[in-house]
Amino acid sequence: MFKEYYLKLLNYDNVPDFLKRYLEVPTLQRLKEIGYFCGMDYASKNIYNFKEYISRYDHSLTVALLVYKLTEDKTATIAGLFHDISTPCFSHVIDYMNKDYNKQESTEKNMLKVIESDSTLLNLLREDKIKADEIVEFKEFTIVDNDRPKLCADRLDGIIHTGYNWTKEIELSDINEIINNIEIYKNEDEEAEIGFKSKEVANKVYEFSETINKVCHSSEDNYMMELLAKITRYSINKGYITYDELFTSTEEKIFNKFDSKKDTFLKELLKEFRTIEASSIPYIELPNLKVRDINPLVNGKRLRNE
Repeated sequence: MFKEYYLKLLNYDNVPDFLKRYLEVPTLQRLKEIGYFCGMDYASKNIYNFKEYISRYDHSLTVALLVYKLTEDKTATIAGLFHDISTPCFSHVIDYMNKDYNKQESTEKNMLKVIESDSTLLNLLREDKIKADEIVEFKEFTIVDNDRPKLCADRLDGIIHTGYNWTKEIELSDINEIINNIEIYKNEDEEAEIGFKSKEVANKVYEFSETINKVCHSSEDNYMMELLAKITRYSINKGYITYDELFTSTEEKIFNKFDSKKDTFLKELLKEFRTIEASSIPYIELPNLKVRDINPLVNGKRLRNE
């Protein structure tokens, strides 16, 4: 229900023809089997109980639709659609495995390699006179991505998906209110940035983001992200999977490989990952963990001036 409602708000029924052509690209289709919540769809339901399965494809599509709704810019829309194209299985768990707790961007360096491996995508980009470099440098489109605490399509969409499906603070009516209240403004750095017409709506989104930040810094989430990172690192070291495989396979296939191994230690780790109770998780704080702060614009001015 959530997906259909959200897509309708973003006018998915009238997707522009140029965007439709990209939706069947193989590297994008793979993202349908890469969960938005970093592999935690396979984790203990005592810790995670998401309302719906959200994939990186779902997120990529709604980011692109948001960008198009606000800009009607073809290149920016395609950049938004492919901004997560190099996302590996388990997403940011791999950043944790790489000890990139702060930026959580360690896997983005594979983006050009992934794009260049997809001849269908390259042909479409060539037809549309869009350079692969423009997709790789998607952060140049500040509506697609921008530095915190600024707001962008990637960040706003993440708040909506997470707030509805994980923290469960966001209702369908809130999503309607948010989407109908967004506008593009010039920020203090003369960049195009998503903001709100209403201070009330901006405050709501700010509070939703604060809750998400707390959950993402909780001992439960820290422990589970580190546990899956440990499982993945161990499996790579043992030769059960390769690091590169994380960027070409799907989460289900990787878990099937884990489960197929007659390795007592790995089986113990997997059992813990799938069945652990919240009461069994110790206090854990990770170094320099990314802070998911926002300070959105309201009619072109920051919500909070401190």
